[in-house]
Amino acid sequence: MLNIEKLSKTYADGTRALEAIDLAVQSAEIVALIGGSGCGKTTLLRLIAGLDRPSAGAIALDGEPITGPHPGVGLVFQEPRLLPWLDVAGNVGFGVGELPRRERAERVFHALERVGLAEHARRWPRELSGGQQQRVSIARAFVANPRVLLLDEPFSALDAFTRKDLHRHLLALWEEVRPTVLIVTHDVAEAVALADRAIVMRPKPGRLDESVALDLARPRDPSAPTSEAATRRILGALDRSLRPRDGARTPELAGGSSF
Repeated sequence: MLNIEKLSKTYADGTRALEAIDLAVQSAEIVALIGGSGCGKTTLLRLIAGLDRPSAGAIALDGEPITGPHPGVGLVFQEPRLLPWLDVAGNVGFGVGELPRRERAERVFHALERVGLAEHARRWPRELSGGQQQRVSIARAFVANPRVLLLDEPFSALDAFTRKDLHRHLLALWEEVRPTVLIVTHDVAEAVALADRAIVMRPKPGRLDESVALDLARPRDPSAPTSEAATRRILGALDRSLRPRDGARTPELAGGSSF
């Protein structure tokens, strides 16, 4: 389980990015973080990934404190960030170079097969489309069998058709490995398509505001009444998160956090 307690981040210029974040994410759970600009979603992912240090609070994975980059935590950025001097297979296998060559090759091939790119293993990143490059970055994250996978708006720059196709590939890999997943998104439909739970954040400073359960069977039909109802619940929570308050807690969280 990923456990976050009283996590806060204040930058050197005094900007309070996050304040008192308490969050528990169960093994194999997919959680979508959603909210307006400036609510600290990416900052939270960077802290979990160990790329930045909190000002206060703690992060632990299965009871082990995370104080820096952790081998059990993978991260997929908004851009693919592939190494141009390595071919597709080289990029996917870059983070597992310590494995025996045969095992590494098998893992790389399997990951590429699962994202539909096995036949492109020897191509260069520049020869791929944007969607294909992002599939390579997802395969690279999964090849190390992470316990936690963090995704920072990885599909935001893609067209709707490509995004839907990548959702399918992501869920296929998740079904096989079952990591805990946190995905930052601005897309409510994406949260409903992928997540078991959507957490709406409130800005200035970033706080967890409401948690919306998405107990929907997979695969999910976005036009189904259950999906449409979930979309309305998240949109309502987003609307409430952007309304000014006089320091009062939301009714949904009164009496204790549901996160």
